[in-house]
Amino acid sequence: MDNRMEIALIYGSDREGRLCDAIADWTAAQLEQHTDYRLRRIDPIDLPEPQQLREQLAQADGFVVVTPEYNHGYPAPLKALIDSAKAEWQAKPVAFVSYGGLSGGTRAVEQLRQVFAELHAVTLRDGVSFISAWEQFDSGGNLREPARAEGSMMRMLGYLHWWLDALRSARQRKPYKKLAGE
Repeated sequence: MDNRMEIALIYGSDREGRLCDAIADWTAAQLEQHTDYRLRRIDPIDLPEPQQLREQLAQADGFVVVTPEYNHGYPAPLKALIDSAKAEWQAKPVAFVSYGGLSGGTRAVEQLRQVFAELHAVTLRDGVSFISAWEQFDSGGNLREPARAEGSMMRMLGYLHWWLDALRSARQRKPYKKLAGE
């Protein structure tokens, strides 16, 4: 039996020529260095049918969302993906890798925290943020100076692993349900 924790890597953009591909590939490479994770990519460009998407989200033990910041917020395709499910997000950790201009996507992340709180998901404080991201990656999608981002990723993954383990164990002991009267 495979006891690895399943992480759904969620792409936040569907724009043509998007930088999201390079950042998601970098993120996936970081995650794949850990043998206790199984990675599933979920991309708004080629989403499965709604029922299959909900099944994929339900199977995930946690999520890493790669999001750009568009006009001081997160992209509409990401919101549509999030809103396509409800219970599938509950009692699971959500980590963020963001990118953008001077804020590095942090305004998008702060808004997403509110959305995920409503869905009873647990967002991580520590994440990875790429300020002026288009300057940090070369034309081949490689990070020019990876040390800082890799350090942030290692810290984020340490916390993510803790939350994955804690919440997975809790869900196995007792399924998560909202309290009566909510």
